[in-house]
Amino acid sequence: MKMLMHVHLPHGKFNAAVREGTIAKKMGGIIEDAKPEAVYFSEYGGHRSAIMIVEVADPSRVPALAEPWFLEFEADVEFHIVMSPDDLAAAGLEALGRKWS
Repeated sequence: MKMLMHVHLPHGKFNAAVREGTIAKKMGGIIEDAKPEAVYFSEYGGHRSAIMIVEVADPSRVPALAEPWFLEFEADVEFHIVMSPDDLAAAGLEALGRKWS
């Protein structure tokens, strides 16, 4: 299933990696391992953030996606299930609406 993975990067560890010149290697390795469908970087709540779309076929894959961020940057990581328009269309919303109305 597709998951939106939101990584909140703390300033201290990230700044240290930038100053040391290791940020590109660290970030590149983590992203290469995750094999995201898409990855974007942004500010969120005043912190640097990475937002990735990843495939999680089995829950046991979650630690492999999250631990590198925890260990390298002491980051906070959130996972959210996401759906395409086709997925949403297949969800049977009309039937659910009839059942629960």
